[in-house]
Amino acid sequence: MGTGFLKKKKEAKAMQQQLVDMQSKMDTLEYEGSAGNGLVSVTMMGNGTIKSVRIKPDCIDKEDPDGLQDLIKAAFNAAKKKLDEQSIQGMGAMKGFAGFPGF
Repeated sequence: MGTGFLKKKKEAKAMQQQLVDMQSKMDTLEYEGSAGNGLVSVTMMGNGTIKSVRIKPDCIDKEDPDGLQDLIKAAFNAAKKKLDEQSIQGMGAMKGFAGFPGF
């Protein structure tokens, strides 16, 4: 095995470390989604866990629990979309890294 193999192996190790570093950074980032003009907001961590859910008292209606449930789902989905978009951008920065043009 020539020096080309050793070079690719070294590049792969560097890429692996960059992925680990990027994942660690992503895990600490926060993404917020809201619904109902801010009546409900969800803060999600980069690893997908929910950090907080805030519900303004104005939107709590005992007669309409489905409305509140829909707002919570919408806020969660908005936060998740932001997280997913950031993840895609982070992976886009890895394209062409270390001689792996298809990555």
